[in-house]
Amino acid sequence: MAGAVLAVQCALALLNLGHNGHRPDALGWLLLIASAAVLVGRRHSPMLVTAAVVFMVGPYHAMDNVHIAVVPAGLIAVYTLAVIGPPLRSFLTVSLVIAIMVTVMSLRAGAHAGIEMLRSSGWVLSVVVIGEAVRIHRKYIAAIVERAERAERTREEEAARRVAEERLRIARDLHDLLAHSITLIGVQTSVAAHVLIADPDRLDREALSTALDGIAGTCRDARAELRATLQVLRGDEGDGTGGTGGADTDPIAPPPGLAGLADLAAAAEAAGVRVELAVGVTESDLSPAVGAAAYRIVQEALTNAVRHAPGTRVRITLAREETALCVSAVDDGPADGRTPPAGPEPGHGIVGMRERARSVAGSLTAGPREDAPGFAVRAELPRGKAGSVPASSLEATP
Repeated sequence: MAGAVLAVQCALALLNLGHNGHRPDALGWLLLIASAAVLVGRRHSPMLVTAAVVFMVGPYHAMDNVHIAVVPAGLIAVYTLAVIGPPLRSFLTVSLVIAIMVTVMSLRAGAHAGIEMLRSSGWVLSVVVIGEAVRIHRKYIAAIVERAERAERTREEEAARRVAEERLRIARDLHDLLAHSITLIGVQTSVAAHVLIADPDRLDREALSTALDGIAGTCRDARAELRATLQVLRGDEGDGTGGTGGADTDPIAPPPGLAGLADLAAAAEAAGVRVELAVGVTESDLSPAVGAAAYRIVQEALTNAVRHAPGTRVRITLAREETALCVSAVDDGPADGRTPPAGPEPGHGIVGMRERARSVAGSLTAGPREDAPGFAVRAELPRGKAGSVPASSLEATP
């Protein structure tokens, strides 16, 4: 930019269009060249460069050199000052420069020269206005870009949060499914082994068949629900094959809900636990998320009863209150009369049940019974077909 301004100013000085002054002498050329050279630092120190140009242009004009020759340097310096801003500094500086130049010209060449200088200063004010408009436009564009980048970052953070929540949900599903199924299979396998070993000569074929049928049914149910969960991970479009090319003909299990509680109770009874199920609410009264949470809580409670209190009696109750669904799972402790443990062995079961309840803005308490032996799980879940879950409730518990 400084080189281009210098070339233009030298050409104007040599051509002397309009004959508004004489060609510069040695000092005039020095001032003309210096006024263009200082523009090299205009972006870093616009105020200092503008002051330097003014102090060089003033003596140049006073020597009556070609006046138009140094105009480009002055306009570029003022434009840069206005573009970089702030606007108050730009307008105050330009007004002060114009006032000084008009005063000097009026004292040196008379009032007429001062008026001509004032009239020609309109170009300077125009350049300041243009520079201010460019500054506002650049600031506006920068603000738009910043908002777009912030929105993109927000979208990425939201996507990452949703991915983490979905992974946690799938981890809960897999934990509940596998813990429940493996526990039931283990108990039923033990029953089958006991039948085979206890009295081989008087083999109870019916009991053995029941145990093996229970194992097969548990495996089928677990495989169907596992395929439904894995299909979410694969992102299949539901082509009816589950991405297996039709090799597996097991149907994909629907999302769990209150309709599956009877099957849970039957599977637990097949494992030796007596279950009393009382459901005082219909699935149509609940949102799918609340129904799934209630199902998983009951499933985990039955799994813990089968594992830690074999032969016990478990009372499962789902009662509808004014604004909440109350889920209760209370057992009587081990049937053999041994001292019940303080609680289930360390693991993710109770933590998972609490997270299930919290994921739908509910609450859950679990611990040994105070009035009798056994363990009690109680949960309160919001009731309502179209209840929205607050975003804060979706945060995962560490």
